[in-house]
Amino acid sequence: MLGEDINDSEGEIKVSFGYQCNGGDDGIPSGSVKGVESRSDIPRNGSFSCLSGAALSANATLANTNICNGLIGSDILPSLDSPNSFRRVPSSPSLSRLDILSSSLQSSMSNLSCSPPSPVGSYETDSYMLKTMSVPTRSDSFLNAVEVQVAGGAAGEDRVQAVCSEENEWLFCAIYDGFNGRDAADFLAGTLYETIMFNFNLLDSESKQYVPSIDAASDESSYSEMEVSSRSFRNGVLDILLRALSQAENDFLYMVEQEMEDRPDLVSVGSCVLVMLLHGNNLYTLNLGDSRAVLATFDEGNDMDQSGRLKAIQLTDSHTVDNELERTRLLSEHPDDSMPVIAGKVKGKLKVTRAFGVGYLKKKKLNDALMGILRVRNLISPPYISTEPSLNVHEISKSDHFVIIGSDGLFDFLSNEEAVKLVHSYISSNPSGDPAKFLLEQLVIKAAHSAGFSKGELLNIPAGRRRKYHDDVTVIVIILGTNHRTSKASTCI
Repeated sequence: MLGEDINDSEGEIKVSFGYQCNGGDDGIPSGSVKGVESRSDIPRNGSFSCLSGAALSANATLANTNICNGLIGSDILPSLDSPNSFRRVPSSPSLSRLDILSSSLQSSMSNLSCSPPSPVGSYETDSYMLKTMSVPTRSDSFLNAVEVQVAGGAAGEDRVQAVCSEENEWLFCAIYDGFNGRDAADFLAGTLYETIMFNFNLLDSESKQYVPSIDAASDESSYSEMEVSSRSFRNGVLDILLRALSQAENDFLYMVEQEMEDRPDLVSVGSCVLVMLLHGNNLYTLNLGDSRAVLATFDEGNDMDQSGRLKAIQLTDSHTVDNELERTRLLSEHPDDSMPVIAGKVKGKLKVTRAFGVGYLKKKKLNDALMGILRVRNLISPPYISTEPSLNVHEISKSDHFVIIGSDGLFDFLSNEEAVKLVHSYISSNPSGDPAKFLLEQLVIKAAHSAGFSKGELLNIPAGRRRKYHDDVTVIVIILGTNHRTSKASTCI
């Protein structure tokens, strides 16, 4: 069944976008993807060359977001979402949602009811790299970019974002896999990128712009100093991602508390979070929940232009009760509770052990807002759901080929190895095709086969009812390196 093309699913791919880095002296043809204006004046020195993204909806979800008096849903997301292509925007003026939310968000930021957790101990940031947080001016921008390309969209309760700057060689991708409603995922899509931008003002400008080069080391001593500086920079980036997530969690739960009297359902709304930042040769990941980032790399010693064997390396941890490490951690953190896991779920409610939002499993006050069977009985020692993410940085090598990031719906039907094999086979035979969309098409085939349907029959089942057969699925494929096999990014629908 795998490898079969389906043509009648195009209308069901709710988000499909592509981006190709511009050509130049590296041999990659310049040109434009549909809907994307190409630029020939930007040097091509980064570690990624193109990406494609696609998403398939299974959940029916109401447009009921009222966070920040409705600003997230009505004003911010429509202006950010660009499901058919990337579009270029000036970095500061168009993306400054801190200004838009000044009447609600910023007032709540100064009166948060909970304080941020301490940074993860293994990612300590040298104090000289940090400076006092101050409100950024409108000339400040993420990694000092003058302009960026953005794309984003929604499928069911999934939200996806991608932002990149060839000028400064970085790419930001995020998948927010919402559950029990779309509000938490909407909030993340509307604010987390901006919060990360805000927190990057903590990095010293000199360190922020410093990308080490081996050629810069004149002797062993200077090389060692360069390594220390590079390591400190990486730790600083990880710390910033952690701080931004903590701030977003605090802001969201604060507003849930303000609105729970009118909307008690908000206390159960949550989202998994997967953020990937590619800067220079460093690939940073922040993960909360069960979405995954999977690296496809050739075996060491094999030339990627030959027949070297690709292997799949999962860059993120899976935070579910099925993970023995997570289950053991949960049990050890609640010694006075004999039943922290019920029927394979945390307190009988969630399979994920770490997530954004879901305040009723974190605070007794929020749990008390629920009535009847929705309320958690015997909430003895909250919080039961952690907001401490897994953080990782991977240094890209010449053997690394591409990265797949996806919500857990993708991996319900495809193993890491199967996903890598499918993408590799596809881009080898379809250099101008859309690997993310192809991957979703293969998932539809497997889901239909598993349910005893034809692919057409499955796709004719409306969202909501189709959730019985597959989850919302979002996937992004990033082709690494400057000498890739593809000549242009995805054809968008």
